[in-house]
Amino acid sequence: MNKIITLSLLLISLSVQALTPAPSKKPVDKIFINANIHVGNGKVLKNAQFAIQDGKIVRAGHYKMPYTGKEIDLKGKHIYPGFILANTNLGLAEIDAVRASIDGKETGQLNPNVRSIVAYNTDSERIPTMRFNGILLAQTTPTGGLVSGTSSVVQLDAWNWEDAAIKTDDALHVNWPAEWANRFDWTTFTMQLKQDKKYQKKVDDIKNLFKDAKSDTGNNNVKLNAVKQVLNGKKNVFIHTNDPKAIIESIRYFQSIGVKQPVLVTAQGIEPVIDFIKKADIGVILTSTHALPATSDSSIDKAYAVAGKLDNAGVLTALSYPGSMSSRNLAFTAGTTVAYGNDKATALSMITLNPAKLLGIDDVYGSLEIGKSATFFISEGDALDMRGNIIQEAYIDGRPIELHTRQQKLYERFKDKYQN
Repeated sequence: MNKIITLSLLLISLSVQALTPAPSKKPVDKIFINANIHVGNGKVLKNAQFAIQDGKIVRAGHYKMPYTGKEIDLKGKHIYPGFILANTNLGLAEIDAVRASIDGKETGQLNPNVRSIVAYNTDSERIPTMRFNGILLAQTTPTGGLVSGTSSVVQLDAWNWEDAAIKTDDALHVNWPAEWANRFDWTTFTMQLKQDKKYQKKVDDIKNLFKDAKSDTGNNNVKLNAVKQVLNGKKNVFIHTNDPKAIIESIRYFQSIGVKQPVLVTAQGIEPVIDFIKKADIGVILTSTHALPATSDSSIDKAYAVAGKLDNAGVLTALSYPGSMSSRNLAFTAGTTVAYGNDKATALSMITLNPAKLLGIDDVYGSLEIGKSATFFISEGDALDMRGNIIQEAYIDGRPIELHTRQQKLYERFKDKYQN
């Protein structure tokens, strides 16, 4: 009994110590001068003015007319749109090794009725680490099975999921199977290309789900009702697959049933079918940019170069990061693509305006344009570079948010201990 009480007290003390900062209360009105504004749409406005009022951007550029209010001189520092982390389990998983802390995966293969937003934990200890590197918005996404469920878009400074939600139930996520895939062979202890004998059944299960939803005339089946929202255009489909054949097959199928512009979530497997993606007018969320080549005959930097190749082909591309443990490195992933053929302004768009377009929130978020939400941060230097990504302030909908959290306190504590 004493052990149980001791363990309970330990858990309580840890939870109190790990409390995330309380959300900020209301937007502020400010004007910044001598700022380098990275708009997010490819433009950079140097030594410009940037003003926010009532949670909106009211100035972003060069003006002769005076602005009422105290000016804050940034002296050449940089203003960026809040980064957007698409396709993440942020807020749905806390400790990967503790199954009870993972809420992003449902049992079963067909779960279109699952809504990730109701499981989203605004007090996750992972969220402050994202904000400290400029990630202010996220698409919290379920995983597992053939049809994982529905994602939602959230802002990362809220009391609860209702406050956090920007766009609820934005897309249904489908994991399209591959007929052939590399699997570990225990007899040879090597990766071997093997055929999935259940491949056709899995594809038929997905197609039959949408077929049943289309023919269903009632309102009592929660799974079919969730699929009907795709068929009537109320939500989009995000297709998860990295196999070239599966990419073509899945896109053709969904376009044949009326989903005009599904979004593809993939990795370097897209490279052989880039021309097909362009002709199909499909947006792409590219994951696993920091990965080894998938085949032995590929160059070592293949994964790094795919983003630039997609942009050169005219494909609307966003970058993401698998899982959420290391997702705070999203900006540096974008920076890596610059070293492998991508343009720096384009790389920034791939984590700001482009994901906003794919998520359907670009009318409010994703770029620093007049009338849009004042969701941004101020960095001492280049935010896509670890050396320059030193964030001093951040705002969500015009509200200043707390950046100095538990990780920074621990850093300062042990820096004081060991620097001498």
